[in-house]
Amino acid sequence: MAKVFPAHQCIVVGGGLAGFSAAHTILEYGGRAVVLDKSPFCGGNSTKATSGINGSGTSSQKAKGIKDDADIFLSDTLKGGAKKPEVAKVMCVESGPGVEWLIEKFDLDLSLVARLGGHSQPRTHRGAERFPGMTITYALMQRFEKIAETSDRARIVNKARVFNLLTDGPKQVIGAEYEKAGMAYNEYGPVILCSGGFGADFGSDSLLAKYRPDLLHLPTTNGEHCTGDGIKMGERINAKTIDLEWVQVHPTGLVKIDDADAKVKFLAAEALRGVGGVLIDKTGNRFCNELGRRDYVSGMMWKNQPPFRLCLNSKASKEIHWHCEHYKGRGVMKGYKNMQELCDETGIKPDVLRKTLDDHSEIGKKVEANLTRAPTMRTRRASRSTRGARSSSTTCRPRSMTRTASRSSRRPSTTAWVGWRSTRRVRSRAPRAVRSVVCTRRARSRAVCTATTASAATRCSTAWSSAA
Repeated sequence: MAKVFPAHQCIVVGGGLAGFSAAHTILEYGGRAVVLDKSPFCGGNSTKATSGINGSGTSSQKAKGIKDDADIFLSDTLKGGAKKPEVAKVMCVESGPGVEWLIEKFDLDLSLVARLGGHSQPRTHRGAERFPGMTITYALMQRFEKIAETSDRARIVNKARVFNLLTDGPKQVIGAEYEKAGMAYNEYGPVILCSGGFGADFGSDSLLAKYRPDLLHLPTTNGEHCTGDGIKMGERINAKTIDLEWVQVHPTGLVKIDDADAKVKFLAAEALRGVGGVLIDKTGNRFCNELGRRDYVSGMMWKNQPPFRLCLNSKASKEIHWHCEHYKGRGVMKGYKNMQELCDETGIKPDVLRKTLDDHSEIGKKVEANLTRAPTMRTRRASRSTRGARSSSTTCRPRSMTRTASRSSRRPSTTAWVGWRSTRRVRSRAPRAVRSVVCTRRARSRAVCTATTASAATRCSTAWSSAA
């Protein structure tokens, strides 16, 4: 943040969760804040977050008897690939208070806690309804809008594309210049950049082209606004950047079958796996630990036979009902009445799929009963405390992802996934209704890329309909 004294206001560039969190913090300390966002409406990628927000040592965890703290979270983060312990420590230590701030100040329901990939404890928080990112971000947006209606302490300017940081000397930022409706305007004061990453910056002069050209051909689930504007403005005034080459590839995503070549895809929420979804390959065999880190799951996909499917049974889909209804409305998921119907359409042998799901169910029972640790390819358990939410940010090593992209781009293929959750079965009878995501991707190289805080999804085609 640039320092300008005396300052009558603070300028926040970006109207997502980070931006409105910063703006509300300014108001809490008696200041004034103006939020500038280049889109017609605020929210950004934050509203797309589908699985939850991570925090350790929270009241929601304590209410469920979950023993977790910042040290455990930090250990998980470092194991996940974080290379700067001092930065990771800040994130982990502040995570719990951040969740409590959302609950207490904005009266948000974050009572459901789940364990997702990369976590050793359930610490991903969400409420009972809708996407948590949407719920949380809208709560902060609406509160700020109400203050703006009755006070001059808060302002929001949409369709305001900030393109320049105003300076007074080599190290003094005094404001920002933005364009709106063909006119240029200046705002003066300290500047906080909350403008997001560059996962949708596909131009020849983009940050993605500069730092990870090997990923330019991949689709993304980032909004078209994620073009790294804030980073570029900072670089123009010689601000220092770190770790821009660490771009994440996400393993699972959904697209419409009739628009398979769209550059922007739908993210398949990790919560789909968190509630017990099982990933299977072309032959119906399980090939990875669905709770593993994103780079691990992506890597296992490259090593196995597509199409991949992620299957959820009726119990799992009911637990994450709002997500399924949303995907259904978007036309990117499909349901089957039973396992046999799925096998008939996909050509998977029923006995193979039945064994896969039975094995998955047995591992889940063992984990649930705490009788033994799950093996490397362990399932999600059925208890509520470890069900779906978003995992912490993990990254793939740039070098290894370069190898993956170059290797995978050689052969086109069909890819898909389907998700399943174990349920009680009666011998010689088919399992209860299976709801599944079916995706196809013609190019095996089409994983997904995200930059900085953004996420993305593999190129695939999917359809969904409700099960009977």
